[in-house]
Amino acid sequence: MSNSSFLSSFLVPIIITIIFIIFLIKRLIFNLSNTTHKNLPPSPLRLPILGNLHQLGLYPHRTLQKLAQQYGPLMLLHFGSRPVLVVSSADGAREIMKTHDVVLSNRPKLSMAHKLLYQARDISTAPYGEYWRQVRSICVLHLLSPKRVLSFRSVREEETSLMIDLIKRQSCELSLAVNLSEIFSSYTNDVICRVVFGRKYKGTQDGVRFKELLGELMRLLGSFCVGDYITWLSWVNFVNGTDKAVEKVAKGFDSFLDSVVEEHMEGFNYNISEGEDRQNFVDILLEIQENTKMAGFAVSEVNIKAIILVRIASLYLSLVYGYQYISFLLYYYKI
Repeated sequence: MSNSSFLSSFLVPIIITIIFIIFLIKRLIFNLSNTTHKNLPPSPLRLPILGNLHQLGLYPHRTLQKLAQQYGPLMLLHFGSRPVLVVSSADGAREIMKTHDVVLSNRPKLSMAHKLLYQARDISTAPYGEYWRQVRSICVLHLLSPKRVLSFRSVREEETSLMIDLIKRQSCELSLAVNLSEIFSSYTNDVICRVVFGRKYKGTQDGVRFKELLGELMRLLGSFCVGDYITWLSWVNFVNGTDKAVEKVAKGFDSFLDSVVEEHMEGFNYNISEGEDRQNFVDILLEIQENTKMAGFAVSEVNIKAIILVRIASLYLSLVYGYQYISFLLYYYKI
């Protein structure tokens, strides 16, 4: 028997024994903590290091629904080292979002969102505090007020009409199936660009660049970052190229938004249609920057770009999910 085979046959049982002992210690600590904190919600068994991550599968929403049926509307999971409270009832959500909203209002620091969204300078990622309240007031009073949303109605109606005409034309002229995914994607980009920037970028180099950046941004924000849940595995994102992709998208969007803000500051004319509201998100934020009384604090260009970027992402998700639902109805139901 060679030395290497002897060492391997000797070391493997020792390594397995050490892992088993670590597992037992982890379970002992878990049991002790459970007896100490009796008010914790029910929780399924978890593995060392992984916690309950292995139980999520490809469709986490379905898994969470099944677990909620077994463990109740309030359930404690562990994603790696992070405890996560899963609420699956309307009453529980009301208690958290309305009754105890201040106590539970903070947000975890997620590295992917932190790097992509200007170090958490927007309402969706900023920690709860004075800055968050100020940014929230900008969004509620100036960007998403009922009057402002109504002012963009003509944009939505016009783009919807153009989309329907395109579907009719392609369905009559082409012998092939109409690519609704591509049409909905184009519609989404056009609505976002007109609401946020005041004009469409379709057919331009900037338009192609914006579409690619937006698609990559949404992919990265929806990806799993192992370092957020298992800290000592943060190096994985460097090895698999995720860190490089995040840096590329962050720099690309920053450069794109720099050019947009600069154009608006120079009073660039976008030939907006007659009767359409001439104010868009960028113009509104620049106006707030000039008049600090409107915001209550000094709004920098970084603040403007952060707010714009997250508004783009939120608009994109709202429109995409809406049309995914329509596609689902078209596929499964005869209309």
